[in-house]
Amino acid sequence: MRVVIAEDSVLLREGLRRLLTDAGCEVVATVGDGPGLVDAVATHQPDVSVVDVRMPPSHRDEGLRAAIKARSETPGSPVLVLSQYVEKQYAAELLADGAGAVGYLLKDRVADVREFVDAVRRVAAGGTVMDPEVVAQLLVRNRRNDPMSALTPREREVLTLMAEGRSNTAIAAHLVVSSGAVEKHISNVFSKLGLESTTKDHRRVLAVLAYLRS
Repeated sequence: MRVVIAEDSVLLREGLRRLLTDAGCEVVATVGDGPGLVDAVATHQPDVSVVDVRMPPSHRDEGLRAAIKARSETPGSPVLVLSQYVEKQYAAELLADGAGAVGYLLKDRVADVREFVDAVRRVAAGGTVMDPEVVAQLLVRNRRNDPMSALTPREREVLTLMAEGRSNTAIAAHLVVSSGAVEKHISNVFSKLGLESTTKDHRRVLAVLAYLRS
């Protein structure tokens, strides 16, 4: 298994090289910044790249952004992110292409070398390996970014009935409420989903589409 390591700390970089070499891997390149990672992936076409998130010059998210760029330029290139931090925005983007062969582990939570090497091999084989803490933080981010989460249970119920194609009168009969109450709930749904009244778009259809996407 051919591996590229992207880690700005020399000690960690050499430690990973020794660990993976001892496990029978061939480390074809080690780099300390994002552009180096992109070049190494393009040049060596590794089976997997092990990448830190925070790299020079700002030590914020350069490594993860470089991993995304490397996968765009070398489609499907397997990447295992190994970091102390969960960078939610770019972690979600890394997973969003649906191609698999990605992983995200937290350094402080890797307690077994054999499990780490197994994770590297699984990502190289096309699998997905995610630390449960990373998954939890991404789910929280998604819930916060989902406008559907702002709806009350009754508003969501009304929207569900709208998605079934029911009229306001039919919704009122089903919920045993007045038509005025239904209209108020629908108005709240439109407002919370950011659907303003226009002559070009049908807000009821757009609301149903938002519901189906969620």
